[in-house]
Amino acid sequence: MRRPCGAAFCLLGVQVRTFIALVLLFFGWSSIASADTLETVRERGFVKCGANQGHRGFSNLSAEGFWSGFDVDLCRAVSAAIFSDPSRVEFVEYAGDFRMTPLRVGEVDLMSRNGYWNMPRDNVFDVVYTGVVFYDGQGIMVRDEAEVVSALELKDISVCVVANSLQHDVLERFFFNNQISYQEVMVEDSADLAGAYMAGICDAVTASATSLQEIKINAINPSQHRILPERLSKEPMGPVVRKGDMKWQTIIRWVLFAMINAEELGVNSRNIDTMAEAKNPRMRRLLGIEGEFGQALGLNATWAQDIIRHVGNYGEVYERNFGNTSGLMIPRGANELWTKGGLHYAPPIR
Repeated sequence: MRRPCGAAFCLLGVQVRTFIALVLLFFGWSSIASADTLETVRERGFVKCGANQGHRGFSNLSAEGFWSGFDVDLCRAVSAAIFSDPSRVEFVEYAGDFRMTPLRVGEVDLMSRNGYWNMPRDNVFDVVYTGVVFYDGQGIMVRDEAEVVSALELKDISVCVVANSLQHDVLERFFFNNQISYQEVMVEDSADLAGAYMAGICDAVTASATSLQEIKINAINPSQHRILPERLSKEPMGPVVRKGDMKWQTIIRWVLFAMINAEELGVNSRNIDTMAEAKNPRMRRLLGIEGEFGQALGLNATWAQDIIRHVGNYGEVYERNFGNTSGLMIPRGANELWTKGGLHYAPPIR
């Protein structure tokens, strides 16, 4: 676990790591991609995971130096699967959009950050998204006094948006396609969005749905604000690994699948000992009681059991970081299981 540090020191550390990573990439250290990451991790004794400070619900570093969040829990799940111990993780902080180079040159083993999956990232940077852990998308929030329940009902409103951003482009396209008149109110960065909207500079604000939810719950009267149901974009998020190591890619993918399957089967961190005595063959395969599925991954038989016991199933991790107990209170929506109308669906272990 990394220790807290002053802003100037942390910034210097990020700049130094950035320089080293770019030098390594320039001199062609792409051969790292063909290395056996699992063996490297085992020899080192811990997983190195890229993280992003200050994104509530996804990853956040406390004043005491403790990392928490959905992305963080996924890294701990990988550690639990390999070492039967969720604490054997070193989190390396990266700011802004600096995501791919440190991964490509072997500075970290995976990036579990709030960067969404798109075609360029999947084809240009020699990295691979291993699955979707969270479905997000750009939304619009208005005050209740607007008396609308759909973005399609908006008319002649002003919308706060970050200037020269992808969200700006998406907003323009949405209003143009639907022939809705509106006025843009530009702000410099994401940090200015909430202040501008709450100050009444604009009638509405646009950002990712998760960011809008955070703005809403921090308002003096959250019930006076409404996030409209339309999603202007698709932003699937998930962990990223280097290309060239199929074994490691498969392990990270099945860590996620195990968490989803566990929720579907009703296995969680509280009832796992009881469920281990069940006769259900699907459950017994998941928990490593029947079959040799862990061996196929290069892990021990109880790899999935260790994930569930120490970190939880998908639903537990979601509730801890986004549910009512987290303060964010983000509805599951598309992040529900497929059996409940959501998009999460995992292949069976068989």
